Amino acid sequence: MLDAPRPFLDVSRSVTGRAWIDRLDSTTTRTAGAIAQRIGVSEILARVMAARGVGVDGAESYLEPTIRALMPDPSTLTAMDALAERMARAIADSESIALFGDYDVDGACSCALMARYLRHFGIVPQVHIPDRIFEGYGPNIAAMDKLIDAGATLIVTLDCGTTSDKPIAHARSRGADVLVIDHHLADHALPEANALVNPNRPDDISGLGYLCAAGVTFMALVAINRAMRQRGDTGLPDLLKLLDIVALGTVCDVVPLVGLNRAFVVRGLEVARRGDNKGMAALALASRISGPINPYHLGFLIGPRINAGGRIGNAALGTELLAVDDEHHALSIAARLDELNTERQRIEVEAVEEATAVAELEIGTGEGPSVLVLASANWHQGVVGLVAARLRERFERPAFAIALHADGTGTGSGRSMPGVDLGSAVLKAVETGLIAKGGGHAMAAGITIKPGQLGPFRSFLADTLATDVAAARAASALKVDAALTARGASLDLVRDLERAGPYGSGNPGPVFAFPAHRAKFAQVVGKGGHVSFSLVSEDGAKLKAIAFRAASTEIGDALLRGNDTSFHFAGSLGIDHYQGREQVQFRLLDLAKPKA
Repeated sequence: MLDAPRPFLDVSRSVTGRAWIDRLDSTTTRTAGAIAQRIGVSEILARVMAARGVGVDGAESYLEPTIRALMPDPSTLTAMDALAERMARAIADSESIALFGDYDVDGACSCALMARYLRHFGIVPQVHIPDRIFEGYGPNIAAMDKLIDAGATLIVTLDCGTTSDKPIAHARSRGADVLVIDHHLADHALPEANALVNPNRPDDISGLGYLCAAGVTFMALVAINRAMRQRGDTGLPDLLKLLDIVALGTVCDVVPLVGLNRAFVVRGLEVARRGDNKGMAALALASRISGPINPYHLGFLIGPRINAGGRIGNAALGTELLAVDDEHHALSIAARLDELNTERQRIEVEAVEEATAVAELEIGTGEGPSVLVLASANWHQGVVGLVAARLRERFERPAFAIALHADGTGTGSGRSMPGVDLGSAVLKAVETGLIAKGGGHAMAAGITIKPGQLGPFRSFLADTLATDVAAARAASALKVDAALTARGASLDLVRDLERAGPYGSGNPGPVFAFPAHRAKFAQVVGKGGHVSFSLVSEDGAKLKAIAFRAASTEIGDALLRGNDTSFHFAGSLGIDHYQGREQVQFRLLDLAKPKA
């Protein structure tokens, strides 16, 4: 029988209304002790590992994940051998190859990986990234015609294509071969491509459905390398040098950081820190990153700038940047993407303010709808995914934000929470004719609606997902890994904890509670409404702290009104690199009043 969740610091209701529970039960607590004893790590690190399912026997290898140990034979993916052989033949014959990618970071990374690989053999492929607004997601007939008219005999779709029956059939009718590398769910029979590699296709039993498209593309490159070697080719590219691009796609597509994905990111960060990719190095400079590149930088600084091109500018800029070798050209593209990102932030802030106000009215004083589905003619189509993410974070439920067009149609994006499969719900809505178009995966989805479909779609999601959302919200208690003090939160501790990372989806970052500490010097900083403060322990030790986007929330009110008041604090630890100086920073997630 499983243990009942154990309360942490006796917090049953925090300032945000959440309970705090111990992430470890009695079994994982014993496992943590055994890990610490067996491999000689700290008790804190052992607790973090055990709480994430690491056993005693696998603990040592967990701290040193390798591609060699964790990547299966690419041939386990359905149709991989056929795809690799067709690509090898195209390379050997110097065919004219075209790449068709998605306009997000994962698509840009996938296209850049393939473009760099082909350039090694002297093949400069055509690259087409669709315009988000005028073309929409995935291959279209006009774009296929354009690529074929320019000479392409082989078209490779990356991070798209699984649901593109008509465009693929059209391309093949004109004599071009089409290969698909994707990871999105399929809502019907697969298109008649020459080969379609997707770990989420119904007949694939590889168990690799958690990979993003860049991860699948990397596996395809391994298979192509093998096919080229079997043909007698030598001087093949060193694929490990491309892992920085794979890591970027993996982090930004918010796929689970477990197994092979975790190895991709750990090893990819090592490559990124060498600065070999001129485009990524230029974007790190434009992002004003200080210190070694880490997952936060990939997900929140570099990734959004690449996405900015696809959201409100030239969708091809991200792929071009990641594939470029000329440093001056890289700096020029990075500067443009940085400008677009600044504009994107302005557009996003305005849309989020409107969406938040509408959501607060819709929820009112009760529980409100289980899924938020909001629409506005004021929202830019390129930022609806970001608006949905902010709504999901603020109101703790799945959310859709839909940009309405002059003709009454709408283009929207949804973001979900663990335990609620948004992609499957959207596919059901498409199958039943409730919406015109849609797809995605468990945590994110995109849709197109026609006039009159908004209300029925909203009702369908509420009925379909209500039970799962209720269960997910009930399980949303804050899970705490251990208790610390401000004095104990040292640089050595944070560096030690990084060994169990990278943290993110599927491998949650450690959360620590700081009992009976005080917040001093709280103030609002930055354009995002962040609240900075000092976390002070009873013995006077201070820890630099920040609560992101908290100014107008319960947390922000408690900090700003309760300066020097004793609270239990819960949050994560990181290293702040400012002006060459390293300092531990506490990132507040929640706080609670100690019981008398």
